[in-house]
Amino acid sequence: MTVVAPPPGRELLARGAETMSRVIDQARTLADVAGRQAAALAPAALPPAPPPLPASPRALLQDAADYAVDAAQRGVLFLDTMRRAGNIFVEHEAAGCPPVLFFDWDMVVDGRTLPRPCNYALVRIRHPEGAAPLDPRLRPFVIIDPRAGHGAGIGGFKSDSQVGVALRRGHPVYFVIFFRDPEPGQTILDITRAEGIFLERIHELHPEAPKSVVIGNCQGGWAVMMLGASQPELTGAIVLNGAPLSYWAGERGRNPMRYLGGLAGGSWPAALMADLGNGRFDGASLVLNFESLSPANTWFKKYYNLFASVDAETPRFLEFEKWWGGYFLMNREEIRWIVENLFIGDRFARGEISSGAGATFNMRSVRSPVIVFASAGDNITPPGQALRWIADVYRDEREIKTLGQTIVYLMHEDIGHLGIFVSGAVALKEHTEIAETLQLIDSVAPGLYEMLITTEGGAKGGRSSSRSGPWPISAPAPARRGTRPSPPSPGSRR
Repeated sequence: MTVVAPPPGRELLARGAETMSRVIDQARTLADVAGRQAAALAPAALPPAPPPLPASPRALLQDAADYAVDAAQRGVLFLDTMRRAGNIFVEHEAAGCPPVLFFDWDMVVDGRTLPRPCNYALVRIRHPEGAAPLDPRLRPFVIIDPRAGHGAGIGGFKSDSQVGVALRRGHPVYFVIFFRDPEPGQTILDITRAEGIFLERIHELHPEAPKSVVIGNCQGGWAVMMLGASQPELTGAIVLNGAPLSYWAGERGRNPMRYLGGLAGGSWPAALMADLGNGRFDGASLVLNFESLSPANTWFKKYYNLFASVDAETPRFLEFEKWWGGYFLMNREEIRWIVENLFIGDRFARGEISSGAGATFNMRSVRSPVIVFASAGDNITPPGQALRWIADVYRDEREIKTLGQTIVYLMHEDIGHLGIFVSGAVALKEHTEIAETLQLIDSVAPGLYEMLITTEGGAKGGRSSSRSGPWPISAPAPARRGTRPSPPSPGSRR
């Protein structure tokens, strides 16, 4: 048999066609990204026509004078607000950056006194006057805030908050706070052990109550899941609010923050900054990463909104800036552990984080019901990072049922990252409905559920309706107005 070699031009044409196909695919992707950005930047509608000029020059001068007086008055109030914000910052720093909790509290366990000391502590929120009477048979609520540059207390820094929702229902409420300076040599594993001790102490104080509901905000979410994976007998229902558990997940062309570790070349920038801080990593660097996502809001819009509504906006601005301007520190070992195992390594979702003695943290070991609250408007923890872990950990919905696990997820359509656990409107609606759902979640069959909050009778607020997911994880959940993403397909698991 004679083998005839193909013409040399055919291979060249095939390679050229393959290259052209890749170029076209990349061009389509760039066009899609550019189209979305253009749609976001384009005005919703043309601005209204300007009002006609006054017929009289005298009236025009009077309007200009009124405008100048109003602008000057607003400018004075704006500068005074900034002066007050600076004074608050100095006073807060001088006081050691205490928690910004709106409610009074009492110390229960100070982590600095434990055999393996850490800068975490458990405090109990005092029952305020006018709240529902405490019921010793109700499960306690435990709230863990993120240690991501700022201090603790954002989950309860106003009356309408996660703390306020639980107190109004008569639940005992505890808060896990942390101090500005870490203990020498403390590690993330030391913090996990301390949080286990905190829950054991709460069980001792409330022997008649069911296991505690543990709420993790943002990075507090993975801390809660580590605790549930290592000591599943301690946790009751787990609530994850804007918590990243699958760091590599995300929609192509959106939320590029997850690429930062790879573009920076790994964990060496964090290690370098910790070395420059003599073994301490300044949380202000993490805050700067957050602010870099939207320079327009950081440097202009936030202050313009204050100037435009200085009469009403000042109290809210000062209240928030007190928390936003308090920067906390981490040990070199802590920030490197977080970056290498989570931000870059994404090892938690794959069950590869060592818990000591040869064991690893495996989210399949969590036996408590899990409620996940995510938002399509969150650019810090986009829905993929908040929900993808379900497909990473479980093969399909049948496996979730077989393991006896219950997972409920709730999607907000447009609230931003901080609004998930800061917004008063979200507290009055979503967090209230989550608290109601917790009363029923122990009685539902294992499986994957989607929770929808609907409004009945045109009344304000809402009434929650939980809809079971007869669909497997690999199939998209029914979307509402085309904005709800579903947990991604396990067919693309790493």
